[in-house]
Amino acid sequence: MTEDAIIIGGGFAGLSAALQLARARRRITILDTGLPRNRFAAHSHGFLAQDGRPGGDILADARRQLAAYETVTFRDLPAERLEGERDAFSVVTGDGGRIDARRILLATGFEDQLPAIPGLAERWGKTVLHCPYCHGYEVGGGPIGVLARTAEAARFAAVVADWGNVTLFTNAVPEPDETDLAVLEARNVKLRPGRVTAITDGPGGLLSVETGPGIPTLVKALFVAPEARVRSSIPDDLDLTRKETPIGNILHTDDTGQTSLPGLYAAGDIALGAANISLASANGVKTAVFLHHSLIWPTH
Repeated sequence: MTEDAIIIGGGFAGLSAALQLARARRRITILDTGLPRNRFAAHSHGFLAQDGRPGGDILADARRQLAAYETVTFRDLPAERLEGERDAFSVVTGDGGRIDARRILLATGFEDQLPAIPGLAERWGKTVLHCPYCHGYEVGGGPIGVLARTAEAARFAAVVADWGNVTLFTNAVPEPDETDLAVLEARNVKLRPGRVTAITDGPGGLLSVETGPGIPTLVKALFVAPEARVRSSIPDDLDLTRKETPIGNILHTDDTGQTSLPGLYAAGDIALGAANISLASANGVKTAVFLHHSLIWPTH
């Protein structure tokens, strides 16, 4: 039987989209590998009425609620390949099976590509963080580091300064221009030049940020905006149109969430760029509504 839609990715965007389509009594299959982007963080923050809960618990609740809708099917499998066109898509799954659908919604999220600095990856989601809105309050003020990856780091550091006393580690990235330097000075952001060579444990639970010979800088947390890559080969296989952003290339979508391939939609981080679970969920809802309309109106 042909599904109305296949949702590839069971994170916050995918499940929020699924709920709208399920409540419209549409037949949907959700493909998910169980590896949400925020799995490295013990708790999620800033999500209305869910502040401080583990992200995995919120997703588990969402799956239980969706399972009550008789038109919803969960498959804990990856989508290996997408074939076909609008109204006649076919997804080849990780077990070699095939599912047909009229529409596809990609909500696979990103894989974060961290700088290759010893000690950084093993602290990711704990004391090495990406989003001050998600985790800054819990740091509790005091010394905070920002690790530069691109020239956008100066603006990022100026924002993070609302959560503590910031040191910007330029890390061999070109230093900020005069305009940005003036803002950083007004925000009391200090610059630490040189390439960061290692992150180690310091005294009192602090992080020690090494920048070559000399005294290391001690911080309570280190914020970094990693390069984000779409967690699926499907966009490359289909040569979907991309859009360049400071964190990496995302999928270009129109106002309805449709990609450059008619009938194929995208939601969440891969369509928004830098996002949190609130924004990803909202985008999933919006995109699902437009996808639903497209099932009714041939020219939508």
